[in-house]
Amino acid sequence: MTLTSAGSTVPKRQLGRLLKQAREEAGIPLDTAAKRLEWSRARMYRIEGAQTSVRTHDVELMCRIYGTSDEMQSVLVALAAESKSRGWWHAYGDAIPEWFELYVGLEAAACCVRQYEPALVPGLLQTPEYMAAVFRTKPGRTPAEVARKVALRLERQRLLTRRSPAAPQLQAVIDESVIRRPPEDSEGWRTQLAYLGNATRAALGNIAVRVLPMGIGPHRASVAGAFVLLDFPRLSTRPPEPSTVYQESLTGGLYLDRPGEVAAYTDAWSTLWASALDEQASEDLISNAVKGELR
Repeated sequence: MTLTSAGSTVPKRQLGRLLKQAREEAGIPLDTAAKRLEWSRARMYRIEGAQTSVRTHDVELMCRIYGTSDEMQSVLVALAAESKSRGWWHAYGDAIPEWFELYVGLEAAACCVRQYEPALVPGLLQTPEYMAAVFRTKPGRTPAEVARKVALRLERQRLLTRRSPAAPQLQAVIDESVIRRPPEDSEGWRTQLAYLGNATRAALGNIAVRVLPMGIGPHRASVAGAFVLLDFPRLSTRPPEPSTVYQESLTGGLYLDRPGEVAAYTDAWSTLWASALDEQASEDLISNAVKGELR
C-alpha cells in the first residue's frame, strides 16, 4: 500500500489549504474568486475545505486567476491528480459514514497516532469479538452490518504491521476504568486484555500502551473526552500535513488543525502520558486483570 493510495485524503486537504493560501495571498476575496470562476460560494468552501475533489483543469484556471508561479501550479495540479486516488476503504461502501472517511485516510497516512480512550479499548487494539460487542451497541444493526464494520476495523489494524510505508507509531493511554469494566462475555474480555497486553511485544516496536490510574484526579483531558492526535511525515519537498486532532460523537467527527487547537490537545496529551503508569507497570496491571487478580 503506497502513501498515495493509503492517504488520498491528505493530498486533497493539502490542495484545499494551498489553494486558499494562494487566493488570500493574491488578495482575492472568496466571493470574488467564486464569481470569476463562475462557481457558487458553497463550492469554493468545499474545495478549500477538502470536502470535494477538483479537476486539474479547474486548478489550472484557479492558478491563472490567483497569479501563482509555474512551480506552485505544478505542485497544485499534481495534488489534484493524487486526490483522485481511491483508498482501500472505499470498497466498504456505507460501512463507513461519510464523516469518518476522512479520518480513515488520515490515519493511514499518519506517521504517529496518539490516542486517549477513557471508555473503550482503542479501535486499533481491539479483538474481533470486542469490536462486534461495541458495534452491536447501536440499536437496529444487523449481524451483516456488524460483520462489515468488524472487517473494516481489522483492515485498518493492518497499518500497524505494514512494512512499506513504515508502520506508524501508536501511543495509547487507556483509563484504568476500561480495564475494570468487563463486558458480558468474560472469556472474550480476557482474550481482549491478553491481546492488549501482548500488543507491544508482538508489533514492530511501534506500539506503546499506558494505563491512566483511577487515582488520578481531574486533569486537562477530563473535559475533552476521547481524542486522537495524528502527525504526518514529510513527503519529498512538500511541507508535511499539519497535525490534526480528531474527536468522535454519535453523529459525526470533529477535525481540528489550527495551531492553537493542536497545541491545547498536545499539552493535554503530555499530561496524560506523564500521569499514566509506564509501559511495564501498565502491562503488569493488564496481566493481573487477565488472571482475575486485580484488587
